[in-house]
Amino acid sequence: MKFDNPEDIVQLTPHWEGERFANGRPKVPDDILRRMRNITLEEAWGALWHRGYHFQFEGDFKIIHPDRVMVGRAVTAVMVPKRPDLHDTLLKYGHEQEGRKGFFNQWVIDTLVEDDVVVVDLFDKIHMGTYVGGNLSTAIASRTKRGGAVIWGGIRDNQQVVRIDNINVFYRGSDPTAIADVTMVGMNVPTRIGKAVCLPGDVVLGTPAGVIFIPPHLAEPTVVQAEKSQVRDIFGFIRLKEGVYTTAQIDAAWDEALWDDFANWFATDEAAANYRHLSWENEFTEARRQKRDGSPSDVRL
Repeated sequence: MKFDNPEDIVQLTPHWEGERFANGRPKVPDDILRRMRNITLEEAWGALWHRGYHFQFEGDFKIIHPDRVMVGRAVTAVMVPKRPDLHDTLLKYGHEQEGRKGFFNQWVIDTLVEDDVVVVDLFDKIHMGTYVGGNLSTAIASRTKRGGAVIWGGIRDNQQVVRIDNINVFYRGSDPTAIADVTMVGMNVPTRIGKAVCLPGDVVLGTPAGVIFIPPHLAEPTVVQAEKSQVRDIFGFIRLKEGVYTTAQIDAAWDEALWDDFANWFATDEAAANYRHLSWENEFTEARRQKRDGSPSDVRL
């Protein structure tokens, strides 16, 4: 077996058609990551849930900076309890065949680049299961600039880690012991975090409510759907305060006249300025079709 094998990573992510890192990991564009920082967890969850992705969220974490949002590209690792023959074989292979230094957790952190997030299944081990402490958290912050870690296991040196501004860490518990009696059996492989599944290159959205893993090929559609929902809400709140429409009209599928009103507002109102990269052609086409067919929906999509 090989750690961080490009052929395996490409095979695991066939739906991604964009740029990749040298190891095959999908590289979701920086602009999508920037826009992702402005959407809510529920907006991302809804976009995935309705596409059949029902196991992308986990909320049972402690958080180093619970008031901060974390966004980045996943670098995954899977750890198992130590079995001496397996442990010695894989550690020796990594050192001698792949030129890696130190222990398994250091191998992963040494590969990080800007906007990465470490995602580690440490089988919920906390005592002697502390994946990072002050030193490795500092290394993560230095390499990723604004990334962090999602650890289904423990951390140590919390009083040091909390003072690192440009990092966030989602973890299960704390312990003063160092990491021990664990073996890494996969790097940039499918990883289970509680009830969720994460693949290398997934966009990690960490919020005060928990973490959601967004497949790279769905990152842009997720952001677009969230932004459209946000700006429609802004418009709806304004018109409701003005008494122009009822809540039933705003919450239902919009008819062509309401869409025309929205389009005029969207093109001119300062409140819509940050959303003018969005296109509404599909929505107008659907409104015209419903008017023609006489089959309006009662539900806003």
